[in-house]
Amino acid sequence: MIPRFGPTPRSDIKYRLRPGVYAILPHGGDLLLTFQESPVPELQLPGGGVDPGESPLAALHREVYEETGWSISAPRRLGAFRRFVFMPEYDFWAEKLCTIYMARPVRPLGPPTEPWHSTVWASPRVAARELGNSGDRSFVARFAV
Repeated sequence: MIPRFGPTPRSDIKYRLRPGVYAILPHGGDLLLTFQESPVPELQLPGGGVDPGESPLAALHREVYEETGWSISAPRRLGAFRRFVFMPEYDFWAEKLCTIYMARPVRPLGPPTEPWHSTVWASPRVAARELGNSGDRSFVARFAV
């Protein structure tokens, strides 16, 4: 069974399944993270939705690059969790199926290409306390601290 983090799903809402991939990226004692300014300011693990027809690993490489500007290597799947949330940027309620990977940041290729995102470096302890959702915080506390 995949653990759930965050609010309990509401019975009056129809949720759309939204698979996503996210990365814990340790480098030099810190973690490579992304700060999303809009629609809600939030410190996040780099990652995002898997597009139709896209493999999870291709999505992971694409999303990390878009949100941080970095390339990655050696992704290793750690596990998954579910969250039930409203996604204002898409205007729908989602059951987010979040698969978490550990990967190695290789090198920066440029600034983030995703609007409203900036690269942030933080210690694993700070990330485990400050990440925007409890599922991400749990995985960082378990695998990176």
